[in-house]
Amino acid sequence: MSDAAAKNILTIYDTHAGAFAKLRSRHLMEKGWLDKFTRLVGEEGTILDIGCGNGVPIAEHFIRHGYQLTGVDGAPGMLARAQQAFPEQRWSNLDMRQMALNEIFDGLIAWDSFFHLSHDDQRQMFPIFSRHSHPGSVLMFTSGTDNGIAMGEFEGEPLYHASLSPDEYRQRLADNGFTVIEVMFEDPECGGHSVWLCQRS
Repeated sequence: MSDAAAKNILTIYDTHAGAFAKLRSRHLMEKGWLDKFTRLVGEEGTILDIGCGNGVPIAEHFIRHGYQLTGVDGAPGMLARAQQAFPEQRWSNLDMRQMALNEIFDGLIAWDSFFHLSHDDQRQMFPIFSRHSHPGSVLMFTSGTDNGIAMGEFEGEPLYHASLSPDEYRQRLADNGFTVIEVMFEDPECGGHSVWLCQRS
């Protein structure tokens, strides 16, 4: 079941893009972490939103603060909403696992997206993060609390999540040039999200 669900993530989000838009909270509980991220990025900069969905509210927050944003998502139904809402930004219909933009960014964020990948796919993302960054670039992503798989549900369909262990995340970040600035598991002020804030050495 979990293998099939992992392969079905993009289809679920594409099929149910309308439902997601209605259900996704516009209340920015993530603001504390987004502020930490932008303080490291600086007042101006380019941000790569990996698994950007429909652009609301994460990409929207950065756009309103004047950042140049590139959004990548593999679900066309989600991305079309982002393009319609924010036509002046760049949006790419692309599976993050095949991401090769030949660009570097000041900030990279994978909020509630990267953790939908299988363990092996997550491991292969760290060199991709590195190739799209420069020394000083900031990387922030959400994960689980320990190695394992967790199944949720969205619109009646099984929704796959996976996580590596904290020690493995630290090692793979270090191997690809990133230093962990801060990590918090199940942050009560951010809806229980587990968040990694890192910077390229």
